[in-house]
Amino acid sequence: MSGPGPLSGSHAVVTGGGRGIGLAIAGRLAALGASLSLLGRDRSTLYHAVQSLPRGSRCDAHVCDVADAASVERAFAAIATAGHKASILVNSAGAAKSARYALTDEALWREMLDVNLSGTYRCIRAALPALLEAGAGRIVNVASTAGVIGYPYVSAYVAAKHGVVGLTRALALELASTPVTVNAVCPGYTDTDLVRGAITNIVARTGRSEADARSALAARNPQKRLVSPDEVASAVAWLCLPESRSVTGQAIMVDGGEAAG
Repeated sequence: MSGPGPLSGSHAVVTGGGRGIGLAIAGRLAALGASLSLLGRDRSTLYHAVQSLPRGSRCDAHVCDVADAASVERAFAAIATAGHKASILVNSAGAAKSARYALTDEALWREMLDVNLSGTYRCIRAALPALLEAGAGRIVNVASTAGVIGYPYVSAYVAAKHGVVGLTRALALELASTPVTVNAVCPGYTDTDLVRGAITNIVARTGRSEADARSALAARNPQKRLVSPDEVASAVAWLCLPESRSVTGQAIMVDGGEAAG
């Protein structure tokens, strides 16, 4: 619930906040006292997300497609018009599609970079003036283990997420003399709609059972399980706390040790 807490007085903008990891992050930040603006492409999904937050949460929602520069500008203008001064930006909007490299056409390549990498760039650019003004700004980019290691059949997605980690590190150094920190959180396979879609694709392509497909993804994690959205949210929330001010330019793995191997 919003109210007294370590993030009381902070306003957080969470992209991709309507479901999955983004919604889990929103709930955790609200519980720590932050007020929120959720961004997402579907108005109905956003409405239900706001309703699902802890009772007493202070939250508004704005339709925004991070792949569309004008849409991002409108959303952040609406946030400012509502009187909110963002001190936290969480870039959680993302998309993943798979294809063999030979079948990765220009449209798929552009889509993966436009949503995952350029969308992050656009939202940071729109939010940065307010974050600098806040005196203790936080930028947390939800990347992926695909931002630090490779995976077959998702070359465009991997390239985009590597770009997010690179952007995080470069911008952290550029802003090191300011009160704004920039970090990335890199989840492994997480129990979200995105991964459930991947499971469906595996079943369709291979004829394996849903349980076998799920086990195959979980097996990549040395702990032999999928990460939960709440675990990712906890890492993001910690990076937003005052005591994390010396942590910047980091790509924090939430993956059960997958990237360590």
